[in-house]
Amino acid sequence: MSRRKTRPAAAPAVTAESPCPCGLEAAYGACCGRFHTGPATAPTAELLMRSRYSAFVVRDEPYLLRTWAPETRPGDVDFDPALRWTGLAIEDTTDGTAFHQHGTVTFRAHYTQAGTPGELHERSRFARHDGAWVYVDGDFLA
Repeated sequence: MSRRKTRPAAAPAVTAESPCPCGLEAAYGACCGRFHTGPATAPTAELLMRSRYSAFVVRDEPYLLRTWAPETRPGDVDFDPALRWTGLAIEDTTDGTAFHQHGTVTFRAHYTQAGTPGELHERSRFARHDGAWVYVDGDFLA
């Protein structure tokens, strides 16, 4: 029996003029969208975290894979068609600036899954790879 990848439901309509899903007060195109579509890279671990959250919202698998550390990167991203990301709150950051090689970002990402609200609470680790920030892994927090 072959294993077929489930096709995700259509991503929410986010345009360049829409508010950025990451929660910063900027339009998507001027905020996370510029990292998703262009050669620009996030200058800090926190901005990479925000842009990756937004990539989950718009279901941008190529961006997520491109910003994942090679040693922990999966072969693909399996988006749950019943899951909708609804908000991001950054709780804490350590290091992760232009002066660092590593950093962490602790966040809460809110979602609904099949209409039921939920929350992902994680401390993510980031590192520089070829000069750009990448997501390494994370620990789920209670």
